[in-house]
Amino acid sequence: MPRSQKNDNFIDKTFTILADILLQTLPTTKREREASTYYRDGMSAQSEGEYAEALRSYYKAMRLEIDPYDRSYILHNIGLIHTSNGKHARALEYYFQALERNSSLPQAFNNMAVICHHRGEEAIYQGNLEISEAWFDQAAEYWKQAIAPSPGNYIEAQNRLKITGRLSLFN
Repeated sequence: MPRSQKNDNFIDKTFTILADILLQTLPTTKREREASTYYRDGMSAQSEGEYAEALRSYYKAMRLEIDPYDRSYILHNIGLIHTSNGKHARALEYYFQALERNSSLPQAFNNMAVICHHRGEEAIYQGNLEISEAWFDQAAEYWKQAIAPSPGNYIEAQNRLKITGRLSLFN
């Protein structure tokens, strides 16, 4: 039984049932259904903090999934895991790959901005103000791209842009 069908959470079970019904009614191939199952298993494992298992499921989904849009979400989730594990350079690679397949993925831009902001803070800690400003400027650019499609989202990012005087980069 796929991991995604083992959830005890009512909402997760409901989502899984609805997703299964959709997959059965929509004209999908066996390969697409398998990719979807691995993707959902990855999300389930990821939500439980089982990152190694989630990565295995996502990599299996990537081998099967051919739709660039769907692949972008798999790549984004792989990036999230690497971010959680502190592997920021690797996470950025996956976010870039996700954006190559789906340029309107604001959460990838936001996550990239958070990493750049973190690197800016590290540069300050190391006493390198010039490098920190470059990282903060890059973070602002990514936040601008995250905010643009839906200005009501990413309020915290907008506040950071205001506080740091980088809001003009957004306007």
